[in-house]
Amino acid sequence: MTGFTLQWWWMLLAIPLPYLVHRFSHAPQQAKVILPHLTQLSGSGQRLSWLVKVLASISWLLLVFASARPVWFGEPIEIQPKHRDMMLVIDLSYSMSKQDMKQGSDFVDRLTTVKQVVSDFVDQRKGDRLGLVYFADHAYLQTPLTYDRETIKAQLNRTVLKLIGTQTAIGEGIGLATKTFVDSDAPQRVMILLSDGTNNAGILDPIEAANIAKKYGTTVYTIGVGAGEMQVREFFMTRTVNTAEDLDEKTLIEIANLTGGQYFRARNAQELATIYDTINALQPIQTATQTWRPQNEWFALPLSIGLLLLLIAATIRRNYV
Repeated sequence: MTGFTLQWWWMLLAIPLPYLVHRFSHAPQQAKVILPHLTQLSGSGQRLSWLVKVLASISWLLLVFASARPVWFGEPIEIQPKHRDMMLVIDLSYSMSKQDMKQGSDFVDRLTTVKQVVSDFVDQRKGDRLGLVYFADHAYLQTPLTYDRETIKAQLNRTVLKLIGTQTAIGEGIGLATKTFVDSDAPQRVMILLSDGTNNAGILDPIEAANIAKKYGTTVYTIGVGAGEMQVREFFMTRTVNTAEDLDEKTLIEIANLTGGQYFRARNAQELATIYDTINALQPIQTATQTWRPQNEWFALPLSIGLLLLLIAATIRRNYV
């Protein structure tokens, strides 16, 4: 909570010091000299003498208050001394438009499911720096590493297909995400790669990209998306189709194994949510925190006013009293 406090409150004990010195000092009294012809000035002189005492008293109070070190504390800010850098690397090839992800009793397209599940995952990653990379014909950095989870979710939910092409550049996606880790000082670097196809675009081979990620201490978790075999009704008959025939599980498994991660398979919305929950458990957020409260030192204001009043009092006493 915000609040005002005196760090050295015991300095207030000095407030009665001038009175005590005056009360118990035994300086010999000087004889007063009365000049009858100056009686008209005595009233003015007394008023100025009283003003000097008031100014000196206020000045002393302000100086003692300043010496007690008044400080205003702001709201506590919680920080985590160690953070994890986590890149979310998401396939935006046109095959992500396939409506084969069962959600309840309905089937929705893959991208819609990914948006919902990944948004829930982002909500749970308090304390981690998150980034967002998309790949299709090429890879693009959508959101650099940031603590702002709301921005990550907003960018994710605004995503549309065909924005960066229709193909699948898995290698470039890994490579670009790894590039964001190069200057990072985070003790942990994690990449979560989601794809529903085979690398058929870009200039970087996925396995070569995985080796580069490993060199920079990155753990890559890979997720293959697609329902697989489904019964599709057409006119008066049904036929079995494999909606995940383009999924290159072999490469995704190899990428995960090379970097110390794991491969997961998501055939519906529930499985995808479970996968992100599992990754969440495998990469728990840091619970150790430090609390910092911003503070403003206020001693300068009473100190300045006190010294100014003391100067005014000394000037009046010297010239008019």
